[in-house]
Amino acid sequence: MSFRLGLTGSIGMGKSTTAQMFKDHGCALWDADAAVHRLYGKGGAAVAAMQGAFPDAIENGGVSRDRLREIIAADADALPRIERIVHPLVAQDRQDFLATATEDIVVLDIPLLFENSSETMMDAVVVVSVPPEVQRARVLARPGMTAERFDLILSRQMPDAEKRARADYVIETDTIDHARAQVASVVADIRKMLAHA
Repeated sequence: MSFRLGLTGSIGMGKSTTAQMFKDHGCALWDADAAVHRLYGKGGAAVAAMQGAFPDAIENGGVSRDRLREIIAADADALPRIERIVHPLVAQDRQDFLATATEDIVVLDIPLLFENSSETMMDAVVVVSVPPEVQRARVLARPGMTAERFDLILSRQMPDAEKRARADYVIETDTIDHARAQVASVVADIRKMLAHA
C-alpha cells in the first residue's frame, strides 16, 4: 500500500510545478484537474450525464469548460448540480489510479482538498504557498484572467493561512530551487518514515 500524500494550495501558488517535482523523485502523481479534463473530453465518462443536465455545455462531443463557466455565472444552482455529477466520477478515477499505483509514495494533487474534506483519506498533506502579492501577480498574468474572476476563485477557496495551519508540510514556491529543495526534503522524510514502519 502506497503512502498517500495530498498536495494542495490556492490558485497561483505553484501546485502544478511542485507536483512535477514530486514525480521527478519517483512518486506516482494523480491530478484532479487532469481527471476532470479526461471526464469532460470527447467520449469521457461525464459527457452523457452532463448532456442530460446541461445540454448547452456540450461542444464537439465533449463538455466545454467555457460554456460551463457561463452557465454557473447565470445560474446559482448550476455548480452544486455539476458537482453531484462530476465528484463521484472523479472519486472513481482516483480509486482506479490508487488500485494500480506501485510507487512507495502517491501524490494526489487536489485543489480543493480541505474544502472537500479529502484530507481524511491522506497519510499526510503538503500545502504550497507564496505571499499574497506574489500569488496575485502570478494569477493576473494568466491569459484571460481578470481581478474579478481571481477574487471569485479566491472566495471559494479556504484562506492560505488556514491551509498552512492544517498541513503536515508547507512548501514555499518563491523560487524553483527553493521549492525543489523542500520537495526533496519531504520525500526523504516520508521515505525514512516508511523504512522504519
